[in-house]
Amino acid sequence: MENFSEFLSQSHVVTLGVLALLSLYFIAINWIFFYRLLSINAWVARETQSLEQLLMGSENVMTNAYLHKFLSSSSKVTREIFDLGMFAATKESTKGLSILSIVASTTPFIGLFGTVVSILDTFDNIGGAGGMNIIAAGVSDALIATAGGIFVAIFAYTYHQILKRRAFELNAMIRMQRDAVLARMAEDK
Repeated sequence: MENFSEFLSQSHVVTLGVLALLSLYFIAINWIFFYRLLSINAWVARETQSLEQLLMGSENVMTNAYLHKFLSSSSKVTREIFDLGMFAATKESTKGLSILSIVASTTPFIGLFGTVVSILDTFDNIGGAGGMNIIAAGVSDALIATAGGIFVAIFAYTYHQILKRRAFELNAMIRMQRDAVLARMAEDK
């Protein structure tokens, strides 16, 4: 605890601000990731169940399937209605991905900004005290901001890729339902 309070007292205010911002980003990306992952996983389970019912001979998608509201809102089932449902599903399933992408691409630069300001401050203070110990301590503290930026970016990028893959799987499941219904309609003609 003593090292932490010493770090706080010796660090530049910009470095501390950068670390605070990166902490908020980290909290936000974790909330987005877990919220979206849980909702997409539940959604995938519903769509999987609906697809299984279609493959077992059901005439239409289940009432809790995403495409059901599009099919029930139209008097005639067409490919265009299915396409509209697919576009809406893609939009809904990829919510939050742009935020994760922005955080993944900007946080290393935010951390680097904190590092540069802190290093500049260290070089500014060398004239009064002098010596390599001042430089080493200042650079060491400054690099914590870069490490923090990279740390947050790694999680944001990983979360982005996981959610992107789950959204792809979900959309594939909905597409398979569409194809199954259209194939059944073609057989009935």
